[in-house]
Amino acid sequence: MSTDLVITVTGQEIRKKFLKFFETRGHKTVPSSPLVPDDPSVLLTTAGMQQFKRYYTGELDAASDFGGLNTATVQKCFRTSDIDEVGDESHLTFFEMLGNFSFGGYWKEEAIRYAHEFIRREMELEIDYVTVFGGDEEMPADDEAAEVWERVKKENKEIFEVKMAGREDNFWGPTGAEGPCGPTTEIYVRGVEVWNVVFNEFYRMRDGEYLPIEEKGGKRGIDTGMGLERLAMMAQGADNIFETDLLLPITETIPETLTEREKRIATDHLRGAAFLIADGVRPSNKEAGYVLRRILRRVIAKGDDLTAALKAVVDGYGGFYQELNLNDIKRVYSEEENRFKQTLRRGLSELKRLGRVDARKAFDFYQSYGLPYEVVADAAGMKAEFSREEFERELERHQEKSRAGAEKKFGGHGLALDTGELKAGDEEEVDKVTRLHTATHLLHQALRQVLGEEVEQAGSDITPERTRFDFSFPRRLKEEEIKQVEEIVNEVVARDLPVKSIILLKEEAEKTGALHFFKRKYPEEVTVYYVGEDLEHAFSKEFCGGPHVKRTGEIGKFKITKQEAVGAGVRRVRAVVILMK
Repeated sequence: MSTDLVITVTGQEIRKKFLKFFETRGHKTVPSSPLVPDDPSVLLTTAGMQQFKRYYTGELDAASDFGGLNTATVQKCFRTSDIDEVGDESHLTFFEMLGNFSFGGYWKEEAIRYAHEFIRREMELEIDYVTVFGGDEEMPADDEAAEVWERVKKENKEIFEVKMAGREDNFWGPTGAEGPCGPTTEIYVRGVEVWNVVFNEFYRMRDGEYLPIEEKGGKRGIDTGMGLERLAMMAQGADNIFETDLLLPITETIPETLTEREKRIATDHLRGAAFLIADGVRPSNKEAGYVLRRILRRVIAKGDDLTAALKAVVDGYGGFYQELNLNDIKRVYSEEENRFKQTLRRGLSELKRLGRVDARKAFDFYQSYGLPYEVVADAAGMKAEFSREEFERELERHQEKSRAGAEKKFGGHGLALDTGELKAGDEEEVDKVTRLHTATHLLHQALRQVLGEEVEQAGSDITPERTRFDFSFPRRLKEEEIKQVEEIVNEVVARDLPVKSIILLKEEAEKTGALHFFKRKYPEEVTVYYVGEDLEHAFSKEFCGGPHVKRTGEIGKFKITKQEAVGAGVRRVRAVVILMK
């Protein structure tokens, strides 16, 4: 790692430069919101726009709250989606996002010109190329943004390319099943995307229809995000984000006994942990607390004293983020360290004596010593021969085995129906689990409507007494959300819709939008069960082997009786159906 890098502009100066640039252009500087947001759709704050969502929908008024229609922020963000890649040249869990926002104020022309001026004049960086949305079968190409960029190029005598790109890269949103969304334009420097400018001009309905956002009472607006660490890397001429002045002082405190990749992981995780602790998160086995425990234990497992890195975080960031308190951060760190190291020593000692470590052995260490996936994978090193998916399958197999053992222990009997998911002892019980099985399909779809399409099934188990459904979601459901889900299911039951099935080639079935386990291997032909008169307009449709009721009216009244956490990012609900007399 290079330690003699000449810093011409510091990360602290970039923050100030960004905020001043937009303040002089009529933007109100708004403080960063906490990492634990007041937003039920996400576990942690992942973008600068999260605190402003209701200004785009028209629920809140920016002019009243901010004295104008435009704001700018430096937002603390935390994402776990790239946690396995942390340690390479560019991936982080915690990062800072610079953003400027407009809620019915300026539009594409001004937003693009602001971005160009800041990158070229303020930061003195060369633009490699920019991308704009090229359109698809649902939405037209964003010719307006492309034309603005061409004018900017011509006026400034610059020669970068304006590229048309697809939806995956250049169309944002919505968050959840419906909401504001729109095309984007991205700016690339040294081949790296540094700034994403979103034009929220549409509102996507639950049925997939796109409306002008004004028709839903909202305001079209600008939402931008630029990673401070990436921008600093460009401005400082660093080879990677860990050589910027934002991260290098932390990395330099990490003991030399760690490898280069381990130093980067420790730098990222300790910085992120410090900010989570400062925002009130404490290590636990649930939600944000589990994220904190996970990253702390990964670095504690290295066995070195890393408290100097925590001090470096506070020294480097405490001036801008005054909520960082070194004493509190070190106390929480030490408590978790003491709690974890007792079992860690025994577990790692045993791990070193092994040869190859497959998923089964990795799970054994998780079960016996409480060592998370990351700790076992890191400690096993070259001996590790398992993926996160294989590890999680072992966890699922263990849970199924435990359930089967419990049924046997507490008086199980010969089963008239046992598909693995459905269990019934006689014809009367078969009738009950069949009604519950169809209700579970309705539950799955209702959860996606209320919580967002990111909800995916993670497992289910149905007995004559209840259905138990596991699904991906980062937090506890609110009472009003549970009520909404129940109302949706019971409304479909009351409509007495037909339940039908069709056999299709797997590829054809996938194109219908039928829900299924994305990681499961299916045969070439699959059965799709759907609720409604036809497959295209069905309320729900899933790959499934049955059995199901013939009409939803047979199900009875649906009621959720309990919810609980299964693990990080996975929730469980239990529900019953009651035949009405």
